[in-house]
Amino acid sequence: MPERRTVALVTLGCARNEVDSEELAGRLEADGWQLVEDAEAADVAVVNTCGFVEAAKKDSVDALLEANDLKNQGRTQAVVAVGCMAERYGKELAEALPEADGVLGFDDYADISDRLRTILGGGVHASHTPRDRRKLLPISPAERQDSAVALPGHAQEPAAAPADLPDGLAPASGPRAPLRRRLGTSPVASVKLASGCDRRCSFCAIPSFRGSFISRRPSDVLQETRWLAGQGVKEIMLVSENNTSYGKDLGDIRLLETLLPELAEVDGIERVRVSYLQPAEMRPGLIDVLTSTPKVAPYFDLSFQHSAPGVLRAMRRFGDTDRFLGLLEQIRAKAPEAGVRSNFIVGFPGESEADVAELERFLTGARLDAIGVFGYSDEDGTEAAGYEEKLSEEVVAERLARVSRLAEELVSQRADERVGETVEVLVESVDEEEGAVGRAAHQAPETDGQILFTSGADLTPGRMVVAKVVGTEGVDLVAEPLHVIEEAGR
Repeated sequence: MPERRTVALVTLGCARNEVDSEELAGRLEADGWQLVEDAEAADVAVVNTCGFVEAAKKDSVDALLEANDLKNQGRTQAVVAVGCMAERYGKELAEALPEADGVLGFDDYADISDRLRTILGGGVHASHTPRDRRKLLPISPAERQDSAVALPGHAQEPAAAPADLPDGLAPASGPRAPLRRRLGTSPVASVKLASGCDRRCSFCAIPSFRGSFISRRPSDVLQETRWLAGQGVKEIMLVSENNTSYGKDLGDIRLLETLLPELAEVDGIERVRVSYLQPAEMRPGLIDVLTSTPKVAPYFDLSFQHSAPGVLRAMRRFGDTDRFLGLLEQIRAKAPEAGVRSNFIVGFPGESEADVAELERFLTGARLDAIGVFGYSDEDGTEAAGYEEKLSEEVVAERLARVSRLAEELVSQRADERVGETVEVLVESVDEEEGAVGRAAHQAPETDGQILFTSGADLTPGRMVVAKVVGTEGVDLVAEPLHVIEEAGR
């Protein structure tokens, strides 16, 4: 019997990448690989890279070089790059980073086991020449569902999955059955709702390497959610490049409004959260479902990016300060406690001082719970990279610092407003030194603040607790636990 090979998956970037890594883990374990947590204990270290912005790409390269150091020390045998950066740059990345023994694109995922065995055996798998993945799917969304295009995280069953899968691996019970292996024990897990994007924001390269928008079928999303609930998951977060477009290629742009109540009824699931919402595509029915459905978090991760109309048009986006504030009024009229977060780009080509002041006006009036601010930088292959009126690095840095200071002050003020609120908190960790930590409905994992409990007595990860907010620590809230919610009584 051949020796069982070991593999470690190192994941960088967003929650979508985390789902992709768990699909790769599922494929590998189904084919006999042993998953280990640390790269230094693995025969091969697979680094799932991020290719979004320069800082993320640098982090990905650093992770690959760190894994290569382990290889040089004899603690791992091979280093392989996968993910968005590998897909986006392919041969170019392989040539620029010879420390990586392989650079695999999305089309390699279905055969990931064979690819890694080839590389470990001293063979070479030729890196792909990058291509615009938008051209792989039909222009018409209605014609995309039957296209045979690799869609990471959609977790299609491999052609020859074994009948008896290892414990903890999703069952292969149908042609599109979930195939996923959890890489952690958090009570929260992300679920891919769709892949790709049909929007053409002038600063964003993601559609070129993630492709056009294509939804997963509701039955697939439900099946994977049920499986995750069986694995002990209490909260699922629906992720994609644009959740507000879900269903348009399935003939129903309002499909998300139908799916959310069904997901909330899955046994064991205590909270459903939706991320990545486009303000221009928000609609009253979706706001109603997000603010009134039991177990669906009244949480709005709205991609505003800016609020000055001239900058937004240059970004090929819609809206302005007053429209965005009006949208927030609609949301809070339905759910005053709703959580809202967003990201913003400052220093965009042509941005004036008046535009920055307009953005500051919006931020001051918006009362956002979490704000991410990024300085503009050119991205390969984007329309904005060819724009004139580029601002100097010094001006971009100054505006980034200025708006970031305002954002930090505003989210702290918003946290102060929540003192006295009674919130339902999912306990995520309990530590002797750190105490008990969790998140309320208005706080998403990784990107937003947390709940710091005044006492960890009788609290365990995965439990829902009613707590009263009694103080703040910056964006984090300090809360006194009142009682544990019994699942049977919900």
